Amino acid sequence: MKRWGAVLCGTLLAITPVAVSADETDDVRETQKKILERLDAQDKVLQQILQKVQTMPAGRPAVDPNKVYELPIADSPIKGPKDAKVVLVEFSDFQCPFCSRATTFANEVQAAFPDDVKLVYKHLPLTQIHPNAMPAAKASIAAQKQGKFWEMHDALFAIYNQLTPENITKAAEKLELDMKQFEKDRDDPATEKQVQADMKLAQDSSVTGTPTFFLQGKRLQTRDVGVVKTMIEEIKKKP
Repeated sequence: MKRWGAVLCGTLLAITPVAVSADETDDVRETQKKILERLDAQDKVLQQILQKVQTMPAGRPAVDPNKVYELPIADSPIKGPKDAKVVLVEFSDFQCPFCSRATTFANEVQAAFPDDVKLVYKHLPLTQIHPNAMPAAKASIAAQKQGKFWEMHDALFAIYNQLTPENITKAAEKLELDMKQFEKDRDDPATEKQVQADMKLAQDSSVTGTPTFFLQGKRLQTRDVGVVKTMIEEIKKKP
């Protein structure tokens, strides 16, 4: 970057007229000084970016598709038969646009195997980039305590890009929840602990983003419904 700055500076000096007044010379020098200051500032910023890039990991560690993770259901909401043989676990974030789209995948898989697959929802609010994800997660747990997690789940994903406190409250009201109980459960420290437990499980399971799905404890490498259906059929054949 400094070579570029020197060339630019040299070019400016080269095109400066020879016969100029003292005032014009001062103006040119002042202009050149400002340009050099800007170039120097840009150079410092680029150097800082370069240092950060050089210290970043080379990439995400390779995922072992055959590794089976222990993913206890605990207090997590379930859709489908509790005794279903096939377990599909989802780590998700209510403010994540990709998670909103992934609901279609999860619903199609379960609709294809209504008696054989249970979907387990795990909270993974990416709080550093999604400030409204944690409040939404707590609101969903409060709805879960009144037996309406999946209704709240759908309502929140429908407004994933407008998850203001007011809109979350409106979603709860539309579901005709007991609002006093809803607010009490939402603000209960135990509710956030439940979310934190899911976040810890995600970390222990090497989950680095949302949405992430696990089928029978193995991380899914695809969200192609046809491929996953074939995988489930193979699981069903096993004793």
